[in-house]
Amino acid sequence: MTAIIAGVGMIPFAKPGASAPYDEMGEVAIRLALDDAGIAFEDVQQAYASYVYGDSTSGQRVIYRVGMTGIPIINVNNNCSSGSTALFLARQAVESGVAECVLAVGFEQMAPGALGVVFPDRPSPLAEFDAATDRLIGDVDLPMTLRYFGGAGKAHMERFGTKMETFAKIRAKASRHAANNPLSVFRKEMTTQDVMGAQVIWPGVMTRPMACPPTCGAAAALVVSKGFAEKMGLDTTVQIRAQAMTTDKLLDPETGDMIEVVGARLSRDAARMVYEKAGVGPDDIDVIELHDCFAQNELISYEALGLCAESDGEKLVDDGDNTFGGKYVTNPSGGLLSKGHPLGAT
Repeated sequence: MTAIIAGVGMIPFAKPGASAPYDEMGEVAIRLALDDAGIAFEDVQQAYASYVYGDSTSGQRVIYRVGMTGIPIINVNNNCSSGSTALFLARQAVESGVAECVLAVGFEQMAPGALGVVFPDRPSPLAEFDAATDRLIGDVDLPMTLRYFGGAGKAHMERFGTKMETFAKIRAKASRHAANNPLSVFRKEMTTQDVMGAQVIWPGVMTRPMACPPTCGAAAALVVSKGFAEKMGLDTTVQIRAQAMTTDKLLDPETGDMIEVVGARLSRDAARMVYEKAGVGPDDIDVIELHDCFAQNELISYEALGLCAESDGEKLVDDGDNTFGGKYVTNPSGGLLSKGHPLGAT
């Protein structure tokens, strides 16, 4: 059964402390999606709510502001992939025939500063990855995610000769794209030189603009069946041709490779699955939104998604094949580097 995106909604993201409460942000995003689709909340049969930093059943708090109709509401916490997981589950519900109209909503009201451990009194789900990172990059006193993705960028530099300036070019490109996105937090254009001259957070590897900041925001999508769309007279143009989700295999933290520790294999596997299911390849793609939590991860993702050969990410950037006028347009929204990263909504 074909899954159709009938409507979407997204609010302008904001810096921590400058946003509305999470429940108000989520409500607005849902209402925008309903208006975009042209349907009522009473038509929604299931809902998936994604967030990371919030109490249990925050999804009910958000959705009840729009309506209380007794539908199943499932809360999703899957770290940085929480939003895509909610969409994944909504699509599955429609394609399986369980429901004809499903809401996916994501929201996050974040605190300022780097992401950290919330429950230090219990085993960390990332313990194996932390241990692998310690072995691979040594005792580097940096925030958790910076150690992961900065370490992966450093590995790429050491293995392929990638220059720090290349990551700065990616960040500058993101700023040019974000200048046209009214929903982005950071819309001021930066040059490569601006990025290189910014505060250094890992000498020789990264400056501050290369790392996405925490922000607050919300987004929503309505996923419907083709039959429901036709019955309701909805636009059926936007369809989900393929979607895949992957998780770690046993050896991923033990590969001795920071690029694999941060999930390059997962991206390669997921890309292969969706290309095969959709019957397309990288050369058929024009526009790509990918996970640029750090500029380093954007370059690693170019290679993992098959946009270029491994080691050729720098050439793709230098040739301008990641922006308008090139082979691909990556993150035309400005990406997380410019919007920030409210985990549940991105």
